[in-house]
Amino acid sequence: MEFQEKLMYLRKEHGWSQEELGDKVSVTRQTVSKWELGQTTPELAKLIELSELFQISIDELVGREKESIPNSSLQGRPDYYDEREFRHFYQTTYEYKSKKRFLGMPLVHIHFGRGNCTAKGIIAIGNCAVGFLSIGVASVGLISVGVASLGLLAYGLTCLGLLASAGGVAIGGLFAAGGVAVSCYFAVGGVAAGTSIAIGGCAAANQLAIGGAAAGTVAVGQYVDGTTVFKSNSGFSNVDWNAVRIAVEEQCRRIPEWLLDWILRWMN
Repeated sequence: MEFQEKLMYLRKEHGWSQEELGDKVSVTRQTVSKWELGQTTPELAKLIELSELFQISIDELVGREKESIPNSSLQGRPDYYDEREFRHFYQTTYEYKSKKRFLGMPLVHIHFGRGNCTAKGIIAIGNCAVGFLSIGVASVGLISVGVASLGLLAYGLTCLGLLASAGGVAIGGLFAAGGVAVSCYFAVGGVAAGTSIAIGGCAAANQLAIGGAAAGTVAVGQYVDGTTVFKSNSGFSNVDWNAVRIAVEEQCRRIPEWLLDWILRWMN
């Protein structure tokens, strides 16, 4: 396989456009096009960059060594392979990109390994992932899972969910659950803070707080502070939950009845 054929094959194998490859080695799309058409050849410095980028030797890149992939693999291959990215077993990264697209993004994009591996797709899995459903060390998506995650629904060690989140440190719009949980409405966690409801070892809320230490308009716990307080033992077995219900219904009008019923059943 000659250099221009090898370059085109490697570029397509990695799912890059001519412009994307050019950006990686600091040349224009037109320069890459000329290389692939055989009109020009790269200078030595660019050959070195290309060989490092594709993790093959310069001799193999220019066609002076036995090909690890035969020329025939370029012919008769199904079209759907064009945007798939399979790297050799000895390489440190793996990438797959489906041909099918939605809203301009691949339906599935997987990209993980060493270095800055970013996946962008409807379903994205990678070191860094951006998509409707994203899973990664760092992830952003409608539904997001990762060590650090941001999304409408987020789960991770540190997470921010515009609607709900769960994790070691969780910040959620309506609901948050975690070791440390903060929510604009309902928080559950070791340390929990919610504008309306908080339940946890240490709980603080404007409306109802339940915990070992609790502070709220209605507070239930061993150590309590609030307008109406109910002191409890460690298991809450001595709490008059019917009295709690009456106090919440009178003083915490923002808590819907169905949610109050669920909380009291859970605590019982």
